Amino acid sequence: MFGDTRTLSASERLDWLRLIRSENVGPRTFIRLLERFGSAARALAELPDLAKRGGRARPIVVCPKDAALRELEAAGKLGCIVLAACEPGYPRLLAAIDDPPPILYALGNPSLLAKPMIAMVGARNASVNGRNLTRRMAGDLGRAELVVVSGLARGVDTAAHEGALSTGTVAVLAGGVDVVYPPENQRLYDDIVAMGCAVSEMPPGTQPQASHFPRRNRIVSGMALGVVVVEASLKSGSLITARLAGEQGREVFAVPGHPMDPRAQGPNDLIRHGATLTEGADDVTAVVLDLLRRPLAEDRRGPFETAISAPPDESALAYARALVLESLGPMPVAVDLLIRECQLSASVVSMVLLELELAGRLERHPGQQVALLMAGY
Repeated sequence: MFGDTRTLSASERLDWLRLIRSENVGPRTFIRLLERFGSAARALAELPDLAKRGGRARPIVVCPKDAALRELEAAGKLGCIVLAACEPGYPRLLAAIDDPPPILYALGNPSLLAKPMIAMVGARNASVNGRNLTRRMAGDLGRAELVVVSGLARGVDTAAHEGALSTGTVAVLAGGVDVVYPPENQRLYDDIVAMGCAVSEMPPGTQPQASHFPRRNRIVSGMALGVVVVEASLKSGSLITARLAGEQGREVFAVPGHPMDPRAQGPNDLIRHGATLTEGADDVTAVVLDLLRRPLAEDRRGPFETAISAPPDESALAYARALVLESLGPMPVAVDLLIRECQLSASVVSMVLLELELAGRLERHPGQQVALLMAGY
């Protein structure tokens, strides 16, 4: 299943883009389709039948070739590098998470994506002291030969990019790689493209929406060895990034703050639950540089080097569909538990779940859990 990186042909890259842009195909579904069918081209051909078997009444929308070509043409006009998750230039740690973007657009200096990174995130309404500390720490991390990655948001993100601009910084955008948000960071964005790198999984020209930001956050944490949280409230996006970092096996660092400042509640709570108390770059490098000396379990391209697996017998699938549907509900359940309770093989359950996903009837949750969508397909 795991293998060396490889460069896609032009036709393969087009198929990858068409597959991830097709209806009901997200990054996890993309991986399962490649595992099942061995290539994006074959998966595209199978999509309509899979969705129909999953109970979909109307045909699934498969991304037309012309639409994918227009997207690639738009990226080319911007000067973007198009990276598939199996290719050498793709960030290797990002490729190893459960749901890496199959296609990533990079604008600027893509060589930074091959270097070890640290993410820095925090409050949009950061204090003056918080912003100054972030700039200083980002610069120190850069001088320690670590690339600083953040999300180009106001406050801590902006300060992190500013502090690391001369040493190397990567901005992960929630919209298209050419869409600056917030607009007041246009000059900073221009400097990042000139001196660092901007990346996005979204098509060029995409305006960011609320649902895009958690997806952006998983890329920020997934690219990095660890995440530093400077200031954040308990229900902030920065805490989502920290949670994702923990789920991805990354280190979590937190800068403590005054207990009467609401922006300190997030970092202080992270420290209470095991994050590394961080007062400066040395606290980060002491942990991260030790990681770099050891072989990393993530040094692989798991989901994207695949072999075709034999399809389950149709009679077994027909029996399994009824049993799995009966066992699913709106509350998430672990896939392993579903397999045990249904007393079915993992390959059969995997195929049934894939059909339901493509039919728009199944939702994936963190921790390898799934839930049935009761309507909307």
